[in-house]
Amino acid sequence: MKYLMFVCTDTEPDTDPAPETDIDVWVDKHDASGQRLQGIGLGPKSAATTVRVRNGRTLVSDGPFAETKELIVGFDVLECADLDEAIEVAREHPMARGGRIEIRPLADWSQ
Repeated sequence: MKYLMFVCTDTEPDTDPAPETDIDVWVDKHDASGQRLQGIGLGPKSAATTVRVRNGRTLVSDGPFAETKELIVGFDVLECADLDEAIEVAREHPMARGGRIEIRPLADWSQ
């Protein structure tokens, strides 16, 4: 099953002093296992553009629409047997401690 893993910042990171996993080690491990199909970091929030349509008008604003301190900074597409396996992959990502990870199954529109 494919999952989209959002990598996000968080205002309350882990305070455990143990060293975090190096991101390159995480990427290499999960690329080699076939669990990580793709991953891309995002540009800064200052480069974001939000597009909405209201009453037939296109509204464009700079930056993310939500006024929040937490931001999506990247994503990975995972191929895992089930949610439990996806959680194990996500828990090893360095941002699981320094930020937060959101996992969602990709919709299968063929059914």
